[in-house]
Amino acid sequence: MTATDTAVAENLDQDEQQYLTFIMAGEEYGVDILAVQEIRGWEQSTVIPNAPDYIKGVINLRGTIVPIMDLRLRFGLPTVEYSPMTVVIILKVEQPNERVMGIVVDAVSDVYTIAQGETRKAPELTEDDNSVFIDGLVNVNDKMVILLDVESLLSVPGHLGTHL
Repeated sequence: MTATDTAVAENLDQDEQQYLTFIMAGEEYGVDILAVQEIRGWEQSTVIPNAPDYIKGVINLRGTIVPIMDLRLRFGLPTVEYSPMTVVIILKVEQPNERVMGIVVDAVSDVYTIAQGETRKAPELTEDDNSVFIDGLVNVNDKMVILLDVESLLSVPGHLGTHL
């Protein structure tokens, strides 16, 4: 994220938040833009033995080892071949302890400014553990966008999760 992006984000009303949206399996998802460190094209990663199947491996990002999660696999969506449109969004959260992770998505879509009052709680339809990743739902331009909780997303269970 550039200094201009940060300045724009800081000038939002207190009840507004910006989300970077991306596409997976024809659906649009969003993450808090302040958690986005950078957007990169897909590159081969180093496989880590015994990692969950949705962890594609790790990359070295300017001296930081970054786990790469295939969000399609994590959410139980059908897999697709990676293409030139496939991107990795590097996410970073500072609190309670700094964690960095890349998520593989089909394509980046847009940036939306959303007022807190526009966000709706997701209905609890299943007992699937993926529901903890959903922060809310919002209608934007007559389509539903699923807003993800970056903090939960970066808390990968198992041996990788505590070391990110």
